[in-house]
Amino acid sequence: MMQGAEALVREFWQLMQTNDFDAVGAVLADDFVVEWPQSSELIRGRANFAGLNREYPAHGHWQFVLNRLVAGVDQVVTDVSITDGVQQARAVSFFTITDQRISKLVEYWPEPYAAPANRAHWVEALA
Repeated sequence: MMQGAEALVREFWQLMQTNDFDAVGAVLADDFVVEWPQSSELIRGRANFAGLNREYPAHGHWQFVLNRLVAGVDQVVTDVSITDGVQQARAVSFFTITDQRISKLVEYWPEPYAAPANRAHWVEALA
């Protein structure tokens, strides 16, 4: 059964939510790669992706909240909040779809920071 890029990426995040990172391989291409530009790292293959996620230090079950998804024919972008109950992060992920599988993922993991006081008169805090 063929599914669109959006459905495939939604399935990716549902599989990530199970914390069975080997199962995520079902939606990944044989030549799947992940790029993390901020740390200049490349993760090549399903096994390395699963192993990295499995061994990442966690305080509990990883939870993923999909904040936003923008989809095209073979490109999808997501904004996801991630927590293990102690650690909290946010990832902006760019997916490339090839032959009904995720072939490439480029992720940015922005670090939160306090708003500078010198622009307080121009802005308001996000809820």
